[in-house]
Amino acid sequence: MMTVTNLTPEEMEAGLGEKLKAFRLFNNLDQKTLAERAGVSLRALRSLEAGDGSTIKTLVSVLRALGRQTWLDSVAPVATINPLTLTRGAKQRQRAARRHRSPSDV
Repeated sequence: MMTVTNLTPEEMEAGLGEKLKAFRLFNNLDQKTLAERAGVSLRALRSLEAGDGSTIKTLVSVLRALGRQTWLDSVAPVATINPLTLTRGAKQRQRAARRHRSPSDV
């Protein structure tokens, strides 16, 4: 079974293109209509769907035209907890007191 971590960038790009195409078809849109709505060329949309390389601008424009710009939130989610702030509020660790050796311990 192939996992995302085992895919090449080309395979990931092709998979993304397939998903975008499937979503476009699910919404009963042809390529020409979606390209016009997104403000991109038909060739750019075809390249994106085929996984043949595209620009971030084309991807974002197509996602917006499909009403799916929120998909980008999963690319770089905003951290809700900063691990550095957790350590600032923590109590300082207690250490055992060092025992001094007396001359009789030797």
